[in-house]
Amino acid sequence: MSRFVQQQRFGGPEQLEVVERDAPDPGPGQVRVRVAAAGLNPVDWKIGQSQQLAHVFGVTLPGGFGNDFAGTIDALGDGVLDWAVGDRVFGGRRGAAVADHVVAEAASLTRTPDGLDDEVAGSLQIAARTADAAVGAVAPLPGETVVIGGAAGGVGVLATQLAVASGARVLATASESNHDFLRELGAEPVAYGEGLVERLRAAAPEGLAAAVDLHGTTTIDAALELGVAPQRISAIAAGADAPAGVRRIGGGDASVGALGRIAAALADGSVVLPIERSFPIERIREAVELQRGGHVRGKVVVSMR
Repeated sequence: MSRFVQQQRFGGPEQLEVVERDAPDPGPGQVRVRVAAAGLNPVDWKIGQSQQLAHVFGVTLPGGFGNDFAGTIDALGDGVLDWAVGDRVFGGRRGAAVADHVVAEAASLTRTPDGLDDEVAGSLQIAARTADAAVGAVAPLPGETVVIGGAAGGVGVLATQLAVASGARVLATASESNHDFLRELGAEPVAYGEGLVERLRAAAPEGLAAAVDLHGTTTIDAALELGVAPQRISAIAAGADAPAGVRRIGGGDASVGALGRIAAALADGSVVLPIERSFPIERIREAVELQRGGHVRGKVVVSMR
């Protein structure tokens, strides 16, 4: 039997339950992955509580939960030639990832590099692509000053490091408990909240060249007030509230090969992605509650080991 996190109706984590079912069989062009770890994302619980958002992402209930996963291929469908049983892979499967077994299109998967553990690999499908897209959209140049809003979360940690690698000076907003960590990444931390404009002006009296907002519109508003051109501001969570000209992006806007490049950098240690906490699948509700609280450094992971 195979464990599977199921949601019968829309609502909070209390709607999630672990059930057992027969392991699914892969169809033509598909593989089955024995999942080791599934990383959680804010969009997961938002879909779980909103029928409207679920419709946008093609999720129906009753159904599964999560998107990102990593593990080992344990069955091949007809016509699969590029993968073998035993290959380590990671990927995404919307509304199905938190489970012992996931069936996915073979072409959608990325090989897990040696040296990269499954908990980190299983946290990459959304965060890595979104970070690449968010930073790429504003194209920071060496010597420019860029602000990353919401820099300590899963997307933010990666986006901060990508921006630092560009040669830009990076101001990173986060709670004070994350400031030393962000300094280790090469960024200059700035406290978020009331007074953000004044703190950014003091930190960069010469002005800001670009901004990335990974949480709402607070950083967008501050950047515009400080004279940043809208086309050099990107946002992932602003929705319809984004001012005209601001670039609203998602993981689908990532550059070709972004997942593989970031995975390789994590494997060789040149990029880091902390795991705030790992929960066994039976404690899925606790894991989602922590993710939903919004004060996670890096990622929350559900383990199927």
